[in-house]
Amino acid sequence: MTFAPRTRRPLPWLMLAVGVLAQAAGTVVVATPAFLIPLLHVERGLPLDQAGLLATAPNLGLVLTLIAWGGAADRWGERNVLALGLAIAALATLGATLVDGLVPLGAMLVLAGAGTASVNAASGRVVVGWFPPERRGLAMGIRQSCQPLGVAAAAIVVPALVAGGDIAPALVFGAILVGVSAVLCLLVIIDPPRPARADAPAHHTANPYRRDGLLWRIHAVSVLLVVPQYALSTFGLVWLQVDQGWDPLAAGILVAVAQFLGALGRIGVGWLSDRVGSRLRPLRWVALAGIAALLLTAAAGGLHLPIAVAVTYVLASCIAVADNGLAFTSVAEIAGPFWSGRALGAQNTGQFLGAALVGPGLGALITLVGYPIAFALVALAPAVATPLIPKDAAVARLRDTREASAR
Repeated sequence: MTFAPRTRRPLPWLMLAVGVLAQAAGTVVVATPAFLIPLLHVERGLPLDQAGLLATAPNLGLVLTLIAWGGAADRWGERNVLALGLAIAALATLGATLVDGLVPLGAMLVLAGAGTASVNAASGRVVVGWFPPERRGLAMGIRQSCQPLGVAAAAIVVPALVAGGDIAPALVFGAILVGVSAVLCLLVIIDPPRPARADAPAHHTANPYRRDGLLWRIHAVSVLLVVPQYALSTFGLVWLQVDQGWDPLAAGILVAVAQFLGALGRIGVGWLSDRVGSRLRPLRWVALAGIAALLLTAAAGGLHLPIAVAVTYVLASCIAVADNGLAFTSVAEIAGPFWSGRALGAQNTGQFLGAALVGPGLGALITLVGYPIAFALVALAPAVATPLIPKDAAVARLRDTREASAR
């Protein structure tokens, strides 16, 4: 059934707003288990590595389905994929309130994460399809700001909802958000136009992964840079409470402030990429800044300096999320209209696979060496990523080749 005729005038900024809400709602669902760690670990005695594993359950669902959702968006359109995936996420999150035991709960969270993966794979293509290149960085930065905004919302709301010792209210909250987003996507989103495959030059329709190594390198960089992002967002709250002795409310507010400022940072970096005419140079700057910020955070935590802990944590969190929109836009532009759905799915698959390993891996590392050394070791990820970032000249050559083939 079609609720929104495809002939009506597209409203890119309205579609962007709905996409931001949908992605933020999906992020709330995915991030909620991380903010259950203090309840599960401190009050119920669940080991930190097991609590971290439960927190990564939605990311596992994302990893398993992102490329499939991307392929579905390439074939059947973004609007249908968004609505269907968010509806699945809503039902699975509600289902998580009805099961007993960590294994059934984890299984429902995996399914919920699989549903939210539709937004990661499809809504980016809506932005690339409806916004011109000179505004695309800003638009994608706004779109990508929804991830830290979703984490910020979860950081504020989830601890309050589970204060009574029951996790169900937090899950119901997430289910309502994604359910409403599914309806809005069905009503507002219009699939961006695609050129007819039969009329497109062969260079536009060819598999971009066989053409050169640009996409592979950006995927690898993004996997590495997602490590500090999820290290800080997953373990920030429990680090502040357990290791630094912060009040739960103060810790939640700091995490929320860090994520909110990170959302603004993504928008600012996207705008900067439009101004300098490059996605990759700002990406390199972000990676280098991330190394220093993580080391400063580790040092502040090791010395137990509250003000320094607050400042460095916020700074490191802002930097850790700033790269995402730059890499996402680069992938869509390099892949082209016939491969962008699958390429964006592959991009997020790598990122969430890395994120899925952060929970149990870093949880075990913290248990062995403590928070300061663990956070310092996380700085190795952006250090390895920096030399892998492609040069602008390589992307310029690809653009010139496409323009020549189009003529």
